Amino acid sequence: MKVERVLLKDYTTLGVGGPAELWTVETPKDLQKATEAPYRVLGNGSNLLVMDEGVPERVIRLSGEFATYHLRGWVGAGVLLPLLVQEAARQGLSGLEGLLGIPAQVGGAVKMNAGTRFGEMADALEAVEIFHDGRFHIYLPQELGFGYRQSQLPPGGIVTRVRLKLKERPLEEIRRRMAEVDAARKGQPKRKSAGCAFKNPPGHSAGRLIDERGFKGLRVGDAMVSLEHGNFIVNLGQATARDVLELVRRIREELPLELEWEVWP
Repeated sequence: MKVERVLLKDYTTLGVGGPAELWTVETPKDLQKATEAPYRVLGNGSNLLVMDEGVPERVIRLSGEFATYHLRGWVGAGVLLPLLVQEAARQGLSGLEGLLGIPAQVGGAVKMNAGTRFGEMADALEAVEIFHDGRFHIYLPQELGFGYRQSQLPPGGIVTRVRLKLKERPLEEIRRRMAEVDAARKGQPKRKSAGCAFKNPPGHSAGRLIDERGFKGLRVGDAMVSLEHGNFIVNLGQATARDVLELVRRIREELPLELEWEVWP
């Protein structure tokens, strides 16, 4: 286990965030110790906005035993989802193609039920191991209240491992499906971002609504509404959380959109 003081901007895909004490845990024993004081859990740092002041709680990252996987067995929550999607394809296993391009770790993808219009994380789950109340518990997906970009984990629960629901398919079929998903992502920006900023309202596209209001290119400091896709706020270099939140505020003054990101604190 490693404990260090860091700036969370170096651990988020948006490149924004203040100081915190980072606990990198590698074993169940490490996890027991790390959770003896108030904590937050950091995955790949996507879908997350951390304030410039940082957070007072310990920030836990899963590594070691929690970052190993066997596609026909247990998969650690610290495994990168893009790696898993590609490895499943190589092994001729179908069920993860709809998650192509999501820059998350498995645990974070479960917590927010990450997905695209081609599928969600919950669709691929057979069982989920969650650490809470000092013990490891096994849950079925239907027990975790999955919905659009959300779940209902036990209070303080940390996803530690999952079993995936995958089926053997011809490699050509899997690759064709992945190409379809990848083509739908072509309009997304390449600059630093936290992914889609807002949830899509029922029957609408948040990005299209933002575009129609003329918000593309709107800028506060080094934070800007992406020119490529209206539902992305990008970091042009030195953006602060304050810059990003001001853009969010201006958009929500005119559009009653629900934020998709998690915000710390």
